[in-house]
Amino acid sequence: MEIEVKENSENEMVFVLNNVDLAFANAIRRIGMMEVPKIAIEYINVIKNDSRMFNEVLAHRLGLVPITSDSEAIESLIPHEECDCEDYCSKCSVSFTLNKTWDDLPKDESKDKDIQRIVYSKDLHSTDSKIKPVFDTIPLVKLKEDQEIELEAIAMIGKGKYHAKWMPTTVCSYKQYPIITFDGEKELSNDVIDACPNNVLKLTKNKKPSAQHLKKNIENCTLCKSCVRASENDAIDVSYEDNKIIFKIETDGSMNPKEVLLRACDVLYDKADKISEQTEEEIKSS
Repeated sequence: MEIEVKENSENEMVFVLNNVDLAFANAIRRIGMMEVPKIAIEYINVIKNDSRMFNEVLAHRLGLVPITSDSEAIESLIPHEECDCEDYCSKCSVSFTLNKTWDDLPKDESKDKDIQRIVYSKDLHSTDSKIKPVFDTIPLVKLKEDQEIELEAIAMIGKGKYHAKWMPTTVCSYKQYPIITFDGEKELSNDVIDACPNNVLKLTKNKKPSAQHLKKNIENCTLCKSCVRASENDAIDVSYEDNKIIFKIETDGSMNPKEVLLRACDVLYDKADKISEQTEEEIKSS
C-alpha cells in the first residue's frame, strides 16, 4: 500500500491510497468515526440557571463543544469503564466550571439596546490546563439583566459509537479514483462541459475530445456522471480505478486528522491481532 498526501492542514487531510481495496478503506473510515477515543462533556451539575434555556438543552450544547483530545490530553485520563470509581473521579474525568452573571459579561456594542449578553465556551474553566475547549467563541447561552448561570461540567473519554459528541471527525469519507476518457472521433459539446458540477472539464478551441479538456483537479470529480448523461453522442465516459482511493478526513479541532488516522490504524491492528489469536486458539482446541 502506498500513501500520497495531497492536502494536510490543521483540521483537514486529503490523501490517496494506492494498491488497497475498499474493505480496508471502509474499515479505516468507520473506526475513525466510531472508535477513536475523544474527550467530551458527559455530565453537568446545574447549581443555578436563570436563563431561558432548559438544563437539558444546555447539557446537549455543552456536550457538543469540542474539547482538546490530543495524545497528551488523552494520556492524562483513563476510560471510565477502566476506573474503579462509581460515578467519576480525577483519574477518569476533568471538571469544568461555569459561573457568570449578566454583569460579568461584556456589553454587546453592536446593538442599540444591550438586552442580552452571551456566555461563550471561553467562560468554561478547566481543572486541567491541557484539556479545554478548542474554540473560545462558541455561544453557549444568553443572559438577560439579573440572570445568572452556575454549573459544573464533567468531561470523560468516550467513543463515537456511543454518542456523536465523541466523534473526532466531521468528515471521514473516501471515493475511488476517477478516470475520465474521451472518444476522439466524436465532438464534445458545450453542454457536456457545463454539466460538470465541480468544474472538472474546461472549454478548448478543439471540439474533438482530448485530455486538453481536463483540468488538473480531476480528483474533484465525484463520479456523478452528469457529463456522461449530457453527452448525446457518448463522447465522454467516467469510470474509476479499483485499487486507488481518495480519502478525506476533517476534524472538529479536538485533534489533527493525521492523529485520527494513526489511531484508527492502531485500533484496526489490535482488532486484526485479536482475531488472529482467537483463530489460533480455535485451531489448537479443535
